[in-house]
Amino acid sequence: MPWPNPISRLPLSGLAVAAALAGTTPALADQFKQAADGAAIDCTVSQRELTRFALVEDQFASVSKISSGYPYNDFAVSNEPLRGDIYVSIPETFAARSISFFATTKKGQVYKFACRIEAVGAQQVFITNPALGQSAAARFEKATAPEDTAVRLIRAMASDELIEGYEIRSLGGLPARVGDFEIQLVSDYQGAAFTGKVLRIANRTSEPVTLDADALAPAGTLALAFGKDELAPGEATSAYLVTGAGAFSHD
Repeated sequence: MPWPNPISRLPLSGLAVAAALAGTTPALADQFKQAADGAAIDCTVSQRELTRFALVEDQFASVSKISSGYPYNDFAVSNEPLRGDIYVSIPETFAARSISFFATTKKGQVYKFACRIEAVGAQQVFITNPALGQSAAARFEKATAPEDTAVRLIRAMASDELIEGYEIRSLGGLPARVGDFEIQLVSDYQGAAFTGKVLRIANRTSEPVTLDADALAPAGTLALAFGKDELAPGEATSAYLVTGAGAFSHD
């Protein structure tokens, strides 16, 4: 896609992102789901702690579930009215290894949730409906010039923020060796015209190295930022890559 001006490939410090954000990566407990109206959503809920369900560009209005009639063998769902989120808790005496329920949203969407119960910490499940989110993603992207939008997207990825209308996937792919570096795809942010990717870059040499954005940026890169520019032997940092939405396959 054409851009009025090439976007510089700069280190994170050059984009004036707060130092406290450098090197952060998305929370591994978070689950990001994409679903259409009427879809079934597979997820994991915590056996002993709360699980939060949140909609992007929508809010939950009601939940329908079967009640066993026995509090010790029934899971609880509570609604947080300000944000429109719901919270699920599982009693210690709950016998089943999974739960299911239906949820209706304020924009008239209905989702079926089928969730495994696992002995994990508190969970968050974020649901994006592309039919609702596309306009929100476009609004985010068109609010500023393309160069500034790329910077805003990098800021959001570096601070693990949700962006309305963006589909966010935690990937945790296998690392690949590229020259002196080991590069792993951690997550991606899919918008209307922009795609952001969070990477982990590790120095696999026995010498300190300086990250070179021009050398590491793949074709189609609009912006590339690093958590830090200098890596000691064995040290790793986060990198934030922004491309046009069609530059890479989404899988």
